[in-house]
Amino acid sequence: MTETDRRTFLIQTGALAAVALMPSIAFGADVELNGEVTVAIIGMGRQGRAIAGELQKIKGVKVAAICDVDPGRLRSGARRVAGVATFEAHKQLLDTAKDVTAIFIATPTHTHRAVMEDAVAAGKHVYCEAPLASTIEDCQAIAAAARGSSTICAAGLLARSNPVYKLARTFFRSDSVRDLVAMRAQSNEKTTWRNPSSDPAREKALNWRLDTELSIGLAGELGTHQFDVFHYYRGTYPTSIRGHGSIQLHKDGRKVYDTISATLAFEDKTVLQYAATLGNSYEGTQEVFYGSNAAIKLAWTHGWMFKEADAPTQGWEVYANRQQFHNEEGITLIADATQLASQGKLESGVGLPNPPLYYGVGDFLKSVTEDVPVVTSIQEGARATVIGILTNKAIRTGATITVDPNLLGEG
Repeated sequence: MTETDRRTFLIQTGALAAVALMPSIAFGADVELNGEVTVAIIGMGRQGRAIAGELQKIKGVKVAAICDVDPGRLRSGARRVAGVATFEAHKQLLDTAKDVTAIFIATPTHTHRAVMEDAVAAGKHVYCEAPLASTIEDCQAIAAAARGSSTICAAGLLARSNPVYKLARTFFRSDSVRDLVAMRAQSNEKTTWRNPSSDPAREKALNWRLDTELSIGLAGELGTHQFDVFHYYRGTYPTSIRGHGSIQLHKDGRKVYDTISATLAFEDKTVLQYAATLGNSYEGTQEVFYGSNAAIKLAWTHGWMFKEADAPTQGWEVYANRQQFHNEEGITLIADATQLASQGKLESGVGLPNPPLYYGVGDFLKSVTEDVPVVTSIQEGARATVIGILTNKAIRTGATITVDPNLLGEG
């Protein structure tokens, strides 16, 4: 057998690490539901419209109703979903759209609690976007509503449904990474967060993220999603947080910082360094785990592993797809790599074929139609949200915040 034949045989029989470590992931496979489901979306801003787009890709899903208090956004949402019923009040939707069994909540963060409690009381399955709330009190109330519900409730945190992140986690929990020494995450996007309007009242409502009375800032709105990545991989949570923030670019009268940094310390003395800015887009959004054998870099649609020179060879590396990053060579983490390789699509298969949101809403709907536990529980959503809220507090006050385990349901 030639070396080429041997490689082909090993790839086709599952020797490629991606499938050997995560055989259950069908990378890029369409979401398939066991039955049909009728849903509604409450909140038709950018995230609500994104949810509508992903739902329309999934066979068996009917988006029957949408809701938004803003007429302009409601009209915009209606243009995206043919024949959908429209409502300006979520209670009216819940009272009227009796055929709806599942609700997607994508309203502003500080309004989630009321919608969540009403949807649960109406007997609906609920997917609540993250962060769950803008206060710890509301976050706890949402968690309590989910615990007391006989329906399925899920948080809109996407790492746990992301095929690349699930695959990378198997490497992280193996000897491939080994001793964790440091963690880093960032969210860089040059954008304003300001939505202009000729109507002052509408402009105030549209710009809730820039209102310090309502907003939990970059740490809450963006960091919550990224903090959950580290909770998911490690099964543990920060014990103390400190941070700093400032307005570096958008000097338009806002009080919410456009650039932040934070240090989140864990009980085992490891530290997560977090940074976010609305002033620059370089390197985008990513999370990095640094281990004694390798580092794992995650970027939501892609993932890579960088081995240390002295790390032991585990036998599969020679078959892995590789990419060059400046002076470093990264092994691309590709779910279902064996299948892609056998089809001659390994190179083209790098990266998710759908946005992470697709897999998140798909997992929720699988839970609804198959009555199985959700991938991302409201409880985990609450924990990540609490960390986001406390990180914002540390940044706003300049104080070091000690995390009370009781706030995370650990006490």
